[in-house]
Amino acid sequence: MDCFNEPIQVTRPLLPEISKINDKIKEIWDSKWLTNNGKQHIELQERLKEYLGAENLVLFVNGTLALLLGIKALGLTGEVITTPFTFPATVTALDWNGLKPVFCDIGKDTLNIDVNKIEPLINEKTTAIMPVHVFGNPCDVDGIKKIADKYRLKVIYDGAHSFGSRIEGIPIGRFGDMTMFSFHATKLFNTVEGGALSFEDGSLIEKLNMLKNFGINGPEEVLLSGLNAKMNEVQAGIGLEVLKIVDEERRRRKMIKEAYISGLQDVRGIRIITPSLDDSNSFQYFSIEVDKELYGRSRDELFIELGRRNVFCRKYFYPLCSNFSWYEDNASARRENLPQANIIVDKVLTLPFYGELGIDSVDLICRLISQKEK
Repeated sequence: MDCFNEPIQVTRPLLPEISKINDKIKEIWDSKWLTNNGKQHIELQERLKEYLGAENLVLFVNGTLALLLGIKALGLTGEVITTPFTFPATVTALDWNGLKPVFCDIGKDTLNIDVNKIEPLINEKTTAIMPVHVFGNPCDVDGIKKIADKYRLKVIYDGAHSFGSRIEGIPIGRFGDMTMFSFHATKLFNTVEGGALSFEDGSLIEKLNMLKNFGINGPEEVLLSGLNAKMNEVQAGIGLEVLKIVDEERRRRKMIKEAYISGLQDVRGIRIITPSLDDSNSFQYFSIEVDKELYGRSRDELFIELGRRNVFCRKYFYPLCSNFSWYEDNASARRENLPQANIIVDKVLTLPFYGELGIDSVDLICRLISQKEK
C-alpha cells in the first residue's frame, strides 16, 4: 500500500539558515532595542513597501490586529458586506469593531465573493465591502470598485493569502482603500507572526501608528483608544531574512504546482481551484474541489484516507463563518441565503504545498488521490 513513512503536513514554514537568524539576533541584542519601531522594523517596512508595490505600508504584530485596527482607522459603522468562506479572523475583526457582518454568497469558480450578489445587500447602514482573495485567487476588483463608487462605500481586502500577487501587473495591495497581509508562519512570507496594511491614503499612517501603540502620540499625550499591536525587532529581523529567500520559494512552489496540475487535471471529480501559474496567484495554497458523485468519494472520506497514508490536508474553510453560533440571529447567515458557500464548504480540500515538498512526494500524493477515482 502506497504510504509516506513520515507525516506530510499541509504546509511548512519558510525558514532561513539558522546561522543567518543567529547573526540577526546578535545584531538585535547588541542594539539593546527589542521593540517600538527599531532598526529592523523600519528596514522591513521599507523593504516590504517596495516588494509589494505599496503606496503606504504599516507593520503589525499579526494580521488579525492589522485588520481590526485598519477597520477602526477607517471609522466604519453599521454593516459591512463580506464573505462567509474565509478564516474566522476576517469576521471577528468586524465583531470587535461593533460592526455587523452581512454575508454575501460566493462564486463557484474562484470561491471569492460573488459580485453579482453584493448590491441587493446594500442599505442605509452599509459602510463598506470586505472581500477576501481566497487561496490567492484575485477578486473581481473592477466589479467591486464600481459598486463601492456607486454607493460611496469603503473597500477593505483581506489579502492574507495574496502576498506578492498582481492583477494585470498591478500589485494586489493597490486595490480598494486598504489591503491586509498576513505574515503568519503558515504563509508564503512569514515573520513567525505578523501582518501589514497597504493603503493609498497617506493621512492614515499617523493614525494607524498610534492605534497600534496604545493611542500614544508622544511621551505625555494619548489621542486615541488604541491597542498594543506593534511588530517587535525579532519578528522584523526574521522577516528580513525570509524576504531574501521568498522568490526562490515561489519558484519552487511553481514547479510543485505544475506537478500537481499534471497529476490531477484528468482525475474525474477533482477540480483544481487555484490553477493560475502566473503572478496573479500567490502560490500560497494548492486547493481542490471534490465532487462526490463524479469522484466516488466525499471530501471527508478522501481527507481521512489521505491521513491514513500520512498525508495531512486541511478542510479550508470549514466550518463557514456564517454558521458560527453567534450569528444565529443574522438573517444574511441563513443557509438559504448562501447556497453556493454551503455546498462548497463540504467539497474543498487544501493539499500539502511548500517548497521543500519535492516532486516525488507530489507524484505519490496524486497517485493516492487518483486511486480513489471511480
